[in-house]
Amino acid sequence: MIRFQSALVKIFPVVIVCCCVLYACKDEDIAASVGNPATEAAFGSEIDLNNLANYEAQGKPAYINKDNTAGNPITDKGATLGRVLFYDKNLSIDNTISCGSCHKQEFAFGDNVIASEGVNGLTGRHSMRLVNSRFSRERRFFWDERAATLENQTSQPIQDHKEMGFSGTLGDPAMSDLLAKLSAIKYYQELFKFVYGDEQITEIRMQNALAQFVRSIQSFDTRYDAGRALAPNDNAPFVNFSALENQGKTLFLAPPQFDPNGIRTGGGAGCQGCHQAPEFDIDPNSRNNGIIATIGSPNLDLANTRSPSLRDMVNGGGALNSQAMHDASLTSLESIIDHYNVIVIAPGNNNLDPKLTPGGNPQQLQLTQPEKDGLIAFLKTLGGSVVYTDSRWSDPFM
Repeated sequence: MIRFQSALVKIFPVVIVCCCVLYACKDEDIAASVGNPATEAAFGSEIDLNNLANYEAQGKPAYINKDNTAGNPITDKGATLGRVLFYDKNLSIDNTISCGSCHKQEFAFGDNVIASEGVNGLTGRHSMRLVNSRFSRERRFFWDERAATLENQTSQPIQDHKEMGFSGTLGDPAMSDLLAKLSAIKYYQELFKFVYGDEQITEIRMQNALAQFVRSIQSFDTRYDAGRALAPNDNAPFVNFSALENQGKTLFLAPPQFDPNGIRTGGGAGCQGCHQAPEFDIDPNSRNNGIIATIGSPNLDLANTRSPSLRDMVNGGGALNSQAMHDASLTSLESIIDHYNVIVIAPGNNNLDPKLTPGGNPQQLQLTQPEKDGLIAFLKTLGGSVVYTDSRWSDPFM
């Protein structure tokens, strides 16, 4: 009996220590599981706040110099919140529409229909692609550039009566009602505290997070980029290009020469004048390009002076991601080239870009079919593949 008690005395402290260790481990597991329970319940492994996706430290080619971030740098935390907001249908009045409803990853964050469906009808213009929105000298957004920054742009569709419905007009609830709605959602209480240190939801905080997410969407895995990385400049032949693709690149970059009547007599097609390589963004000083139709209306739409980057206008397979132009009126690369080949000045168009009227006359490039084929071949080299599949930019609610 004495020997048994002695053995217990020796064993008992060890048992106590082991139990304490097990209890502590269990406590840590519980703490981890309850840290952000609503976020984990809503998104599972799609949103892991302990292992954030890389948004802020993405690489970019050395030859890419433009950046319109302007005071709202991308962070992993902010872009993660932005991803949730971008895809959350709670941001519409009837929980049916999100930003991702009109800007779809499978179409380079544009839409494959002429006008996108909102809570109270269709959008007035074709949804613009968002890929590489960050890498542009033009800081203004929307086709008519009515948003001074991307931050300002992000909340305007939310406050549009047709699009997401929190307009505060026509019987709609206002932005303040949306903020109250989101404040009652548990995963937003956790996410805003995670990003900003407290649970307060404001329009500015939403705008900053959404803009960080949109700016994080980038595409530099194209055949153009593979060639540019090996070339001293854009004008040098790209070793990975075919002769036709290099011909198209030269036509794209070189300015045309015109006679007094606006007829091309030599040089290139001059696309670079408005869509500057290597970002292929729009020149901020551009005016409209001669397409002034209004979707579903006979009225003129003269204010469309912006364009998305020409990158990922086509997908990796060479097909257009969506119709082109604000009215979705052009449905092939050849139809786009044909438009610029012979500019027609519509009556009432007083905002046509002067680059399209050399000497005061509408330009006639007189491109041959081989030249058109070259331009088409080059434009297809601007399509990547990763942007369509990268989970960082995918719908976390799926």
